[in-house]
Amino acid sequence: MLTEKRQEEIIKLVETKGSVTVQELTEYFQASESTIRRDLNILDKKGMLVKVFGGAVQNGRKLTTREEKVSLRMELHREEKLRIGKYAASLIEPEDFIYLDAGTTTGAMIPYLTEHSASFVTNAVSHALQLSENGFRVILIGGELKSSTEAIVGNEAFVTLQKYHFTKGFFGANGVSRHSGFTTPDINEAMIKECAMRHAGQAYVLCDHSKFHQTTPVCFGDFASAQVLTDRLPDESYRNSDNLILV
Repeated sequence: MLTEKRQEEIIKLVETKGSVTVQELTEYFQASESTIRRDLNILDKKGMLVKVFGGAVQNGRKLTTREEKVSLRMELHREEKLRIGKYAASLIEPEDFIYLDAGTTTGAMIPYLTEHSASFVTNAVSHALQLSENGFRVILIGGELKSSTEAIVGNEAFVTLQKYHFTKGFFGANGVSRHSGFTTPDINEAMIKECAMRHAGQAYVLCDHSKFHQTTPVCFGDFASAQVLTDRLPDESYRNSDNLILV
């Protein structure tokens, strides 16, 4: 097989599977290990994939613009979200002033919250209702309601957030990638997330493994700008990430 054709096939395999090993590729193409490693080095330099120890993964630059409604997202990876939410809730300490971002994974924290001396600011209508019903002090910021995510966005929300300083902030993301950072499809929602993250003493992004290697149009933070709480490693390339916490 010609080199160019083999490299095209490698890219297709990585896009389909998310990651591949050198061993898999040598068997698939009936090629030597040195040949495959050379191909991976070339494709990595071209930005077509990311070469990692023992193989390669997607570069995380494939753009996803679709955004599901909250009612649909609530059932996706439900067990993983509850596990992440329970761990995140345990991080809240007495007298904390918390920003709780809109999203189904951040919402999974609420049933596990026990520290009633903490106060919460949120841009999620459903989060505010649940927190209030559970006896917590909660501030719902004002602005425009985005129906698909049930989040408050817009200039009024942005101006309000600039007044606050949070001890901790907990955020959701549609995409998580070393290259693209934390991303979301909507510029208005990204502005709110970015503003709140800047005003948080410690920021946490809550995401199950399916959010990795996904990129949506608007970045609201670099990968290193927050601690990432997730249920499992997306691949070996993230094993030595100091800000990745498995729960």
